[in-house]
Amino acid sequence: MLNSTIVIKVKQRINKLDSQDYDNLECWQIVEAFNKAQVEWCRRQLHGLNIVKEGDEQSTRRKDDLQVLLTTDGLTVTDKKDYFFGNVPTDYLQWKRVDVLACKDCCDDRRMTVYLAEEGNLNQLLRDKAKKPSFEWAETFATLINNQVHIYTNDEFDISEASLIYYRQPRRIQLQGCVDPYTNEETLVNVESEFKDDIIELIIDETVSVLAGDIESPVQYPRGTQTAERNN
Repeated sequence: MLNSTIVIKVKQRINKLDSQDYDNLECWQIVEAFNKAQVEWCRRQLHGLNIVKEGDEQSTRRKDDLQVLLTTDGLTVTDKKDYFFGNVPTDYLQWKRVDVLACKDCCDDRRMTVYLAEEGNLNQLLRDKAKKPSFEWAETFATLINNQVHIYTNDEFDISEASLIYYRQPRRIQLQGCVDPYTNEETLVNVESEFKDDIIELIIDETVSVLAGDIESPVQYPRGTQTAERNN
């Protein structure tokens, strides 16, 4: 969907398409609200906060809607004896999995099954014979801390290759000739939404709800919120 179409639809649904009163919307306000609505929509789909309690990949629709955000980043890992760590990408939104290729002098490289664990349970996991890192069983665990992925080895094996599969932040739209609210600079090119048109329609409803709340428009606010959620 073109950015110009998004702007027209937002103004139409907030009843400001032909308004000349003090509630006229600046282009940067629409951009900021749409980008905020994108993030809110994505977080809700990933969490499963909807009528049927679906989270990511729990239905064909969720898989189809969110696959555009799934991406792979090769982790540059550093050895810290008991674990290897790699930095989380700057566009990281939510964990999906980590692929790890482990190596040991006595054996061939082995693909590991890696579980995401809680940092608070680290000491117990390292002592638990059934859950601690094991090259023999090709299993280990990882934690997230300080924007880093810690992949634990218990000093039993090394890691030759690691990749983080994750949901990234949605691409922010930009309107040519409009001041970017995130950089305070005029945008020279149009950057359009990467989502399908049917999803953009839902995000437009969320955008209207955000703007209606900003300008204290009590009629458009509940309509936008209810429409976006009902059609998930």
